[in-house]
Amino acid sequence: MRRIDALFAIERSILGKSAEERLAVRQASSRPLVDALEIHLREQLAKLSRGHDLAKAIQYMLKRWPAFTLFLDDGRVCLSNNAAERGLRGIALGRKRRLFCGSDRGGQRAAAMYSLIVTAKMNGVDPQAWLTDVLARIAAHPAHRLDELLPWNWRKKDQAASALAA
Repeated sequence: MRRIDALFAIERSILGKSAEERLAVRQASSRPLVDALEIHLREQLAKLSRGHDLAKAIQYMLKRWPAFTLFLDDGRVCLSNNAAERGLRGIALGRKRRLFCGSDRGGQRAAAMYSLIVTAKMNGVDPQAWLTDVLARIAAHPAHRLDELLPWNWRKKDQAASALAA
């Protein structure tokens, strides 16, 4: 636990910094800790019987090691999935009210809409303003420039026009 706590302490120290800054700190500070953690886990695993609960937990983590260590190679990736879980909390809380979407297709549409709304929120974009603007513009928008309408690239029509004029 102390090793994991040390990793989270590093993450707290780089909170709010750019992806490049986070990556540099992670490479310098977190990678040695993660490498030492893997060695420690493998040493402990060798001392335990296969059926031991701790051995099962260690095996579980080691099987998922590439996913766990992804944050070391990409400054945009978080050490934990707390942000994603917070984003999905509203969906989980309203699950009983939306248990029946009418059909499988309705459920797929609802999932796509939730994904779009949470993506907009995670990019600091008002989902209602974004959806209203995109739905009004998408039919006349050039297909080869649809990426401009994604939440992380989106600008309101008047903002986009003034940016082009400048």
